[in-house]
Amino acid sequence: MARRRWTGAGALVAAVALGLGGLGVGLTGPAAAAPETQHARDGHHQGRDRDPRDNDRHDRDQRRDGVPRSASAVVGAMQPGWNLGNTLDAVGADETAWGNPRVTPELFDALADAGFRSVRIPVTWGQYQGAAPDHTVDPAAMDRVEEVVDEALDAGLYVLLDVHHDSWMWADAFPQDHDAVLAQLTSLWQQIAERFRDHPRSLLLESLNEPQFANVGDDEGDLLLDELNQAFTRTVRATGGGNADRVLVLPTLHTDAGQARLDSLLTTFDALDDENLAATFHYYGYWPFSVNVAGGYRYDATAQADTEDTFARVEAAFVDRGIPVILGEYGLLGFDRHTGTIERGEKLKFFEHLGALARSTGVTTMLWDNGQHLDRTTFRWQDPELYAAIATSWRTRSGTGSTDQVFVRPDDVAAQTVTLDPHGQRVTGVWFDGRRLRPADARLTGDDLTLSAALLGRVVAGVPEGSAGWLEVRFNRGLPWRIEIIAATTPVLSASSGSTDAFAIPTAFHGDRLATMEAHYADGTFAGPHGWTSYKEYDVAFAPDDASIVLTPAFFAEVTDGTPVRLTFHFWSGETVEYTVTRTGTTVTGTPA
Repeated sequence: MARRRWTGAGALVAAVALGLGGLGVGLTGPAAAAPETQHARDGHHQGRDRDPRDNDRHDRDQRRDGVPRSASAVVGAMQPGWNLGNTLDAVGADETAWGNPRVTPELFDALADAGFRSVRIPVTWGQYQGAAPDHTVDPAAMDRVEEVVDEALDAGLYVLLDVHHDSWMWADAFPQDHDAVLAQLTSLWQQIAERFRDHPRSLLLESLNEPQFANVGDDEGDLLLDELNQAFTRTVRATGGGNADRVLVLPTLHTDAGQARLDSLLTTFDALDDENLAATFHYYGYWPFSVNVAGGYRYDATAQADTEDTFARVEAAFVDRGIPVILGEYGLLGFDRHTGTIERGEKLKFFEHLGALARSTGVTTMLWDNGQHLDRTTFRWQDPELYAAIATSWRTRSGTGSTDQVFVRPDDVAAQTVTLDPHGQRVTGVWFDGRRLRPADARLTGDDLTLSAALLGRVVAGVPEGSAGWLEVRFNRGLPWRIEIIAATTPVLSASSGSTDAFAIPTAFHGDRLATMEAHYADGTFAGPHGWTSYKEYDVAFAPDDASIVLTPAFFAEVTDGTPVRLTFHFWSGETVEYTVTRTGTTVTGTPA
């Protein structure tokens, strides 16, 4: 990925137990159970009945060093995985250049205790290479990479080592500077392969992260990548030793899972005819949902279909042909700014669904983490609930719902219904404040859960606005679906003035929460960035901030001077509020509609 900007094993397990206890996850939860999943043991698809004969096949597939013989079994044993992002791939003085601390063995111990089986270690190598013709890697840099790899291996983790930001820093010039780029990449991989030739087969090598080529179309890019992937494979194999049968990982162009990209990589596999290869792609969700733009603020049917179609294509192209697949990075692109860009329940549904599809298709997943998920100093998960959803998805499905927010007007309380999606599980009860609710207060009809006006009135009593408490819908397996009860009335926006560099709309949210914003001119045409949609990008064009809504310089940079813009703010309660802004030079004025 381009730059996206408790100190021991036992301590981490305790932290998970304490931090997730309210979610029904503790020492017997996903962190403990995940390593026992079928896919993690032997590479077969999770969620499918396991043939008892697989025990014998699994035993025969083991090498004396404990690493499976077949590439499929190796990749299967890597599930689940995690990325050491923004560290050895950082561009700058050293691995701390992008804000993460120096890697220690305790980090890998913590990951192993959290249920991870593998770690991807991205490295940006070009900054440490000398000039042509040798392109020699600085010995100190090579030593440090080897030290980190060995620390991960010593923790019992599989390791996937790659060439990372080099893809856009110099390798993208391959079409224009063919011989020089090929020579540099070949020299680089020869040096890496020679350094690691005697490492165990639990170390895998990946040719190039997110391959891309300047000023060429995708069809030509596919051919160029085929050449580099084949050169990488030949170079590593020629060094012998453990590299003779080490699993090598080849990406699609842009690590994209479009059908044409998959088909092209398949031709590379056919040409190489090497049984110790694996394919890799990256997936950050349906783009409008992933960044919260174009009205894609829910994980709706369109976003779900995109995820399902992606895994179906990968399964048909590779898994069904016996080629193992690694989802080398996954997450949501909005996390580049912060994890709150995507609403809590919607992102939990995405990760739950993705985990289920990975299990059913037999794809090994590696979570992208640039430092925002696992705190690299305390080794605590910064969002325990998100980690719980991801970790639980390694072994089973969890029930979800149409929403995780119920907004209640304290002066006009009415019954409300949430449609559950049990994902094959059975509802065992609805709980609030430590007690199970009676059917009169929480009635389940099919998958529709109706919360009575009497219940909601009691919950919001004494709470004029804001969060009033959480319901838990519990299932026989997986995590509960937590629903926040929120007292709210219609938000009020006030007049304001400012500049294109600093403009904020005073906002009394009254307990409500901002979902998205539309921008139109009077003639109905769209205003602001992403001119193909009226819905602007969350935290890029606009963002809530305490008692205001901020409109950014990026928004005003693409607004016509002197022309009023009608804004429509959509709130999660379903309320909409309109507002008008006008830019005159660098001055901005705003008034309620």
